[in-house]
Amino acid sequence: MKKIFIITAILLCLTGAAGADELIKQQAKYPDYGYMYLGPDKFEKLNRKMFAFNLGLNKYAVRPVHILWSSIMPEYGIERIHSAYKNIEYPKRLVSSLLQKDFKTSGQETVRFLTNTTLGLGGMFDPAKRFFHIEPTTEDMEQALTKCKCCSGPFIVLPGLAGATTRGMAGRVLDMSLNPTTYVGTPVLAMVKAGLTVNRTSYMQPLIKMIESTYADPYEIARKMYGLDSYIKSENFDRKHVLENGFKNLEEPTEQENAELVELRGLDTCGDELILTRIDSGEKKVEDNLVESNTANVPALEADMVLPDYNPQCPVVDSMRTALFDLPDVDSSIWNELSIWNRCFSKKIKTSSVSVTPDKEEYKFRYILQKDKNSPLAIIYPSIGEGIQSHHSVIMAKLFYDAGYSVVIQGSHFQWEYVKSMPDDYRPGIPAKDAEFLKNVTAKIVEKLQTKYDCQFGEKTIIGTSLGAMMTLFVANSEYKEDTLGVTKYISICPPIELTYALEQVDKNGEEWYKNPNDLKNRVAQTASKVVQLSNMKDEQKDFKIGTLPFTEEEGKLITGFVMHQKLSDLIFTLEKAPKTQATGIYDVLNNMNYHDYMEKYFIGQEYRNVQALSYDTSLLSLAPYLKNGSNYKIYHSIDDYLVNRKQLKNLKALSGAKTVLLSNGAHLGFMYTPEFIGDLKKEIVLNEKVSMME
Repeated sequence: MKKIFIITAILLCLTGAAGADELIKQQAKYPDYGYMYLGPDKFEKLNRKMFAFNLGLNKYAVRPVHILWSSIMPEYGIERIHSAYKNIEYPKRLVSSLLQKDFKTSGQETVRFLTNTTLGLGGMFDPAKRFFHIEPTTEDMEQALTKCKCCSGPFIVLPGLAGATTRGMAGRVLDMSLNPTTYVGTPVLAMVKAGLTVNRTSYMQPLIKMIESTYADPYEIARKMYGLDSYIKSENFDRKHVLENGFKNLEEPTEQENAELVELRGLDTCGDELILTRIDSGEKKVEDNLVESNTANVPALEADMVLPDYNPQCPVVDSMRTALFDLPDVDSSIWNELSIWNRCFSKKIKTSSVSVTPDKEEYKFRYILQKDKNSPLAIIYPSIGEGIQSHHSVIMAKLFYDAGYSVVIQGSHFQWEYVKSMPDDYRPGIPAKDAEFLKNVTAKIVEKLQTKYDCQFGEKTIIGTSLGAMMTLFVANSEYKEDTLGVTKYISICPPIELTYALEQVDKNGEEWYKNPNDLKNRVAQTASKVVQLSNMKDEQKDFKIGTLPFTEEEGKLITGFVMHQKLSDLIFTLEKAPKTQATGIYDVLNNMNYHDYMEKYFIGQEYRNVQALSYDTSLLSLAPYLKNGSNYKIYHSIDDYLVNRKQLKNLKALSGAKTVLLSNGAHLGFMYTPEFIGDLKKEIVLNEKVSMME
């Protein structure tokens, strides 16, 4: 015990010394969240090397232990042990809440401990929450030190430990001193403690895997996540009331608004008039209320598919409902995700690779084949910046697999892993050129699978979402001129009609934070907490259903702005070959770069004089002959997609006719979870032999 408090005192001294510097106000297009919550990264060079060491240690030493444990103990057993361990940690939560003078929380934690220890069989179950509705808290000693005005100190990564500030390290030492399992002495109890530790730390593996596979610079995103998570806990934004208030603060529509919902759509390029979209309940027609008379001759857009129960909020928040696109049996298993016995659908999908460019990393892809290897094949092109681990791609794969298709999942061509397999001069952004690279990669994948399994796939379908949907149509246009892949159908969901316009809207949303920079730290933390809590609800509730999301328009823009800029940052980080294990100043550049700047940097010069000159080459209108005469494609779009405007939609509809289906709501991909869309997509992908059997 004495050693523990000596270590804590040293760490607290370091904390006070390092926290004396004033943080300067940021002047950038995008907030530096790592700087905002943790200050300057004083030991970046050392931290990056230690972080890389820890990733290697986890991969070759820690993860195998967790895989073994998860293959011995079913998921239910792991959860019960974890719950019991959390119950044992009651002293740290009690002391932390008392030091913060949060007597309400200390009382609730005491009641929870007594209830779960007795009725919950030593804490393996949680009757306090289930029957008495007493929510758990995540109090720890770092939060207590924060409330005691201890400065955070610098961010440090030590061998074998997750990164933390010196205050966080001190908090961990104090947490350990308040954990009863710290003082076990017999060999048997020591083995029990080791088992508890393995069980507890195994919960970190999915997060570590996600960070490694999703982001080009895992260190930077891990640092941001720690800083944000620490701040959320210290401000108690992780409490249930934050999410509940998010739902309560949503404006309740009046009876008149329920009958006739009016929502802001944005500016129309026909003349920059403000347009309001009016959706009448009980009617299928979407009428336009034009503010200026000189647009009265513009014909109305009609919804081909009405979503009567959609209850729209605003386009940017409606687009976030794409996260609700899910199937209940994709990840269902009695075994943990790490277990070798877990054979749920997502775990059956295999990973392989093909060589695209000599002396470059091989390109990874995922696939799952039917027992009949000569079955039809579906090829998935995901949204901008999405990799092969995209959950949306897995859901889409399940829909096709259930319909009798084998499935190949590719990553976005606008993603850092894809770029690493391409030639050094590859710069994604010109769709016609990108389509040729995509065709080459797809052809190599198909050839490898057919050779490996000695088969010939039947009819092929390519389906894409967002930027992947645009690339689906550009590949279709190329194949229309010269058939090399043998694709029989193309399905495009919410493709940008004019890429430069769509990216301009992304930039506008991403930079909206600067209009209201005051209290940004709190607003971002509360918004992030809502996202985490909502995700947890979705994971915990098998019959999870939701009519609205608990976000304001401003919060929606904060979330989408961060996500979209992170994807761009990962891409440029890779293009510029920034080092992962050395200090780098590239984020000073990245935080001042938007998508317009990306186009300026990599494409403006000899071929294009400015970004506007790119408009035609990056527009679906350049595919006019195919869109008008081709018959093997289908486009899904929504009338209120904020990445397109009315003029673009009308031009697309004029060229494609009934081959484009307009939905009444959903903005950008936010309708994909609806039964109307899923039902129509299932009809679209049904195989001919099945149709014959049904008839």
